[in-house]
Amino acid sequence: MVRGTTEREVIRRINAGLDRSGSDELIVEEPLEIRLDGHIVATTMRTPGHDFELAVGLCVGDGLLGGANVRRVRYCDGPCGPGDTTYNTVTVDTGHEAPVPTPRLGTVSSSCGLCGSTTLDELCLRLAPLDPLPGPLDAELVHRVTTDASDRAPLFQATGASHAAASFDMATGELDLVREDIGRHNAVDKVVGRMALDGHLPGTDKGLYVSGRASFEMVQKAWAGGFRALVAVSGPSALAVRTARTAGLCLIGFARSDRMNVYAPDPLPR
Repeated sequence: MVRGTTEREVIRRINAGLDRSGSDELIVEEPLEIRLDGHIVATTMRTPGHDFELAVGLCVGDGLLGGANVRRVRYCDGPCGPGDTTYNTVTVDTGHEAPVPTPRLGTVSSSCGLCGSTTLDELCLRLAPLDPLPGPLDAELVHRVTTDASDRAPLFQATGASHAAASFDMATGELDLVREDIGRHNAVDKVVGRMALDGHLPGTDKGLYVSGRASFEMVQKAWAGGFRALVAVSGPSALAVRTARTAGLCLIGFARSDRMNVYAPDPLPR
């Protein structure tokens, strides 16, 4: 577990008529300002840790790099100059090869994605359809993914207040990378950012697991990362299903125990 992700607080515990004091481990939530070549992109609420991955992943998912390579990621100096680093501002440097970004308005909450700033038509203009899978994902493989991802989520086990995202091998179901954050979009951005920094995008032989619902933004991030499948513990939105079918992305929801629903590609002939 990354240092500084949790704090302990004194609380009251009321259980079966007993009222007593105790302590609880709480997840940390702090703002992170993300910049691209010095230009402000967004301020998001996140759990500290893997901040560079989060910043790069957000830029990849939002299509902000414009094909430019990431040369460096760093924390910015604070208002008092060099040495006054607060670790709450990160800039992604491309040598000014990326287009100047349009900043999001306001602060992005830990539960918020693109907030409607991107439409399906716009995605189709900048993202090519994915190569379809040769066949459906095996149910046992999906079950292995969800079980292993849950076992590798120490922050959730400690606080019960985090989301997890993971990349997995489409052939074996083995998890390659797991990240946690108070925000489900942040957890995905951390996975995508790490893969981008390691030169492992597009994830053409990988699937993406998310511990929450499969919203439009989750499908968009999976499509932008080149993943072939998105596996979610909860259900998808109607727009998420339409987007996945347009992308050629395999979309699975309600992946729990021995059950799952396959929403895309379209399971019925038209």
